[in-house]
Amino acid sequence: MESGADARNDRRTAEEKAIDDWLPVTSSRNAKWWYSAFHNVTAMVGAGVLSLPYALSQLGWGFGITVLVLSWVITLYTLWQMVEMHEMVPGKRFDRYHELGQHAFGEKLGLFVVVPQQLIVEVGTCIVYMVTGGKSLQKFQQSICPDCKPLRTTYFILIFASVHFVLAHLPNFNSISGVSLAAAIMSLSYSTIAWVASWKRGAHDDVDYSPRSKTSVGQMFGMFSALGDVAFAYAGHNVVLEIQATIPSTPEKPSKGPMWLGCVVAYIIVAICYFPVAIIGFYVFGNTVDDNILITLEHPPWLIASANMFVIIHVIGGYQIFSMPVYDMIETFLVKSVKLKPSGVLRFTVRTLFVVITTFIAITFPFFGGLLGFFGGFALAPTTYYLPCIIWLIVRKPKRWSITWCINWICIVIGVLIMILAPIGGLRSIIRSAGSYKFYS
Repeated sequence: MESGADARNDRRTAEEKAIDDWLPVTSSRNAKWWYSAFHNVTAMVGAGVLSLPYALSQLGWGFGITVLVLSWVITLYTLWQMVEMHEMVPGKRFDRYHELGQHAFGEKLGLFVVVPQQLIVEVGTCIVYMVTGGKSLQKFQQSICPDCKPLRTTYFILIFASVHFVLAHLPNFNSISGVSLAAAIMSLSYSTIAWVASWKRGAHDDVDYSPRSKTSVGQMFGMFSALGDVAFAYAGHNVVLEIQATIPSTPEKPSKGPMWLGCVVAYIIVAICYFPVAIIGFYVFGNTVDDNILITLEHPPWLIASANMFVIIHVIGGYQIFSMPVYDMIETFLVKSVKLKPSGVLRFTVRTLFVVITTFIAITFPFFGGLLGFFGGFALAPTTYYLPCIIWLIVRKPKRWSITWCINWICIVIGVLIMILAPIGGLRSIIRSAGSYKFYS
């Protein structure tokens, strides 16, 4: 449903309005600021937080904490930019990331620049969440029944995927609000369990904080992959405009007010989750920590089982948050370009096929750490760290060498470095994991 101002400024034809009322991103505009908060927490705090102690073990204390803090500051700044640019043209809302890109780069170039990267992020995140959900289910079973016959990881991924064959058919963002709220609460819960359980365990006398690899080449690639792990932990930008599109807006009360309030609350929660998990996890386990800290933790079994169940609930919501814009892109293309009729059959087919594809890829490449590093650097760094800055420079045109101009270029340089280096480390990790992994095991 639209707000009064949205309706008054509506310049669409009846057919365009009917299509937009059917598409998942634009079909409902009655969200509140707290929707923004828990949607952003669900999108941000996900599988990435569990790998942060591992990332610190690759980066070391000084450089690792510097990277964590800089990433938090830079991504909060670029998130603010996107919220501000959502309605920078009077009477128009950029409801999707690619629409903002088209405004900055042109109709065709904007699609070429934004859509491939956004799709890689969203589809890649869904694949990682399939792997995370399946492995967390496996860890849950091992925790509550250590003497039970072990099952293949493949089976647990399939069990996790079965939930999405149902939830995928919820029509729009607001319809998944309950799932997203539960996921946000779970993310805070399992993050707290991770660092509290680590702290209670305490660091052993022989804990080692030296680099994980003993060779210079291994250390270099490990650092590259860790940069991608950190980048993956800040993935919310890829859905922020779509989330803001669900908030009503008037000239007197634009959507950026409640949206930004929700983002600030979300980022406070992000800090509460990320920094204790990363620092305490590395402090306790040193360079022996796994790429998922909940796998490293073994005791008490009931608490670790609970944490893994919380992860499962969270990544269910995270999968829905990141898949919804993909559904929107595909359904938009089919009804606007291919001219198919909007229908339940079309929606059922598109979404079921998407779940099937992401499940198949997750079963084929269940390498949690390598996937984080690869996807984190290859696509998340551009869409999170520097693409908003480039768009800002193009549309806002700050004075050369002004503070704003310099800040944006610093973010761009850092983002480009992560984009170049992180996929190299992530790809190496995937290849090494594949070499020692028994497929479908």
